[in-house]
Amino acid sequence: MARYGMVIDVGRCIGCYSCFLACRDEHVGNDYRPVSLAQPQAGQKWIEVREQERGSFPKVKVAHIPVPCLHCTEASCVSATTNGAVYRRSDGIVLIDSEKAAGQHDIVASCPYRVIFWNEAKNVPQKCTLCAHLLDDGWKEPRCVEVCPTGALVFGDLSDPGSEISKLHRTNAVEDLHPEYGMKPLVGYLGLPRRFVAGEIVLADKAEFAAQGVRLTLRRDTEVLTTVTDNYGDFEFDGLEANVKYLLRIEYPGYRSGELWVSTRTDLNVGTIVLDPLNGTD
Repeated sequence: MARYGMVIDVGRCIGCYSCFLACRDEHVGNDYRPVSLAQPQAGQKWIEVREQERGSFPKVKVAHIPVPCLHCTEASCVSATTNGAVYRRSDGIVLIDSEKAAGQHDIVASCPYRVIFWNEAKNVPQKCTLCAHLLDDGWKEPRCVEVCPTGALVFGDLSDPGSEISKLHRTNAVEDLHPEYGMKPLVGYLGLPRRFVAGEIVLADKAEFAAQGVRLTLRRDTEVLTTVTDNYGDFEFDGLEANVKYLLRIEYPGYRSGELWVSTRTDLNVGTIVLDPLNGTD
C-alpha cells in the first residue's frame, strides 16, 4: 500500500502561483464526493503561497513557501473530532467527511497551520485533499505538482525506496514546517528560510573598484564557514542558525585584516566594511 507524501523545495519556488491556480481550476465548482465538496469561488486557499521577507534594504531576500494541508501523521484535526468527521486513509491522506463534519466549525481552529477553511454556504470545513479523487483514478500526482514549472513540488510514495521523494528523505535535508507543533506531517520542506549575514567590502585606496575575492570567515566554536566577495564586493552567509553569535573575519592580501562579532538574532546586514592597505593609502 502506498503512503503518499510531498516535498516542497522552497529554493525552487518562484512564486508564480501556478499551484494555487491549478487547485482552483480543479476544485472550484466541482464536487468530488465522497472526497470533497466544491471549493467556493473566494475565501479559501487549499495551497497558499506564503511570502517571507527577510533582511532590510538594501539586503532583502524574499522566499515563497507553498503550504497545502500537510496531511499530518499526528493530525490535531483528526483527534479534535469524536465522530470520524476527519479521518486518515490507509495511504496517509487526511480527509474531511462533509456529512459528519457539518456544523463542526471547531475543526477549523484545530489546525495550527491554518490550512482548514470554513464554507459558510455549505456549513462544512474544507481543505486540500492532495487530489485524492485523481489518485484514486490512476493519476500519479496532484494538480499542483503537475503544473509546477520549476519542479519545486515533489510527490510520491514514501513506502517505495526507489521513489524520488524517498531519495530526498534519505538525504536528511527534508524538514518539517513548524516542528514544534509535533504533527509529523507527510509534507516536508527543503530550504526553509534561515538567518543570513550580509554586507559589502570596500578597499580604502580603491573605493571606485569592486573588492572582488575578499575572503570572509564566520566562526563559532568548531563551526567554520567561508565565502568570498562577488564582483560587486558583496558577501552573504545564508542558512544560519537563529540567535547565535559568530566572529566574522575579513582577509585580503595587502590589506589589514578585520574582525567583528555578529549575532543572528535577526537577519543582519553589517553594511560597508572598509579595509585599509598595509602600506597606508598611497
